[in-house]
Amino acid sequence: MKCILAKPRGFCAGVERAILMVEKSVEKFMEPVYVRHEIVHNRFVVESLRKIGVVFVEDLSKVPYGSVVIFSAHGVSRDIYEEAKKLSLKVIDATCPIVRAVHRNAIKYANSGCSIVLIGHPGHAEIDGTLGQLSPGKMHLVSSVKDVENLPTIDGDIAYLTQTTLSTEETADIIFALKKKYPDIQGSKTGNVCYATTNRQNAVRSICKEIDMLLIVGSQNSSNSNRLRELGEEHGVKSILIDSVKDLNKDMFCNINSVGISSGASAPEYLVLEIVEWLKEHFSIEKIVEDRVVKEITKFPLPLELEE
Repeated sequence: MKCILAKPRGFCAGVERAILMVEKSVEKFMEPVYVRHEIVHNRFVVESLRKIGVVFVEDLSKVPYGSVVIFSAHGVSRDIYEEAKKLSLKVIDATCPIVRAVHRNAIKYANSGCSIVLIGHPGHAEIDGTLGQLSPGKMHLVSSVKDVENLPTIDGDIAYLTQTTLSTEETADIIFALKKKYPDIQGSKTGNVCYATTNRQNAVRSICKEIDMLLIVGSQNSSNSNRLRELGEEHGVKSILIDSVKDLNKDMFCNINSVGISSGASAPEYLVLEIVEWLKEHFSIEKIVEDRVVKEITKFPLPLELEE
């Protein structure tokens, strides 16, 4: 069997920053540190942070008055910031800088009088945070071309924004539909899909023609991981999203001669390495190849309050 590792894969700069911010906060404040929502969508990351004393909550009412609270990489609404202020919480904001840029654009468009269409998946933490930058009803949320067709006639200026973890193909189709319906609509040509999402999708595309099966390492609630799995399926490759090596069994690999492996932007690299070792133990691996489409050099600095 041949094994091809897609690269880039795994942690992006925003995820690395968010996790480091939690670890630094535990070191600095020497008291219980609370995180609203999962810091990133990976249960192994969350469990590792629980082991050093981090407490995860979905509701700020569960955070003791005056405590340290960290907002996840997905971003939060303005209402959450206001609630934290009322509870005198010390806020450490781990929102990904790329998501934060989407928030700034939403406010900029709204202040200029634009109607705003937001492309994304309802219920995702990032979408909830972006919608919450403005008053309810100020953004139209769409997740498909059909949703675009059902949008009302909009007079005046209009702009679009996107969730950062979408499939580039899916986003392109929706943007095309928006431009067809609203020829003067403003927005980035490729939306706001982040560099890491794009790079990981391009890396998966690069190996699909060489593999019989694609394994994507990531949690079920990870949007970018699910998009990688869907991308493999779109290329006609049997594609499976798995949490860890524990999800594997030999029967899965019947008549499989080549396996590709990638991982979502919130999945630790050790999970991939454990899968490679499992394959070596259970099959005769002809060779392991790493296929890199681009080298990532992006780094996001920590806030000054957490710098050493």
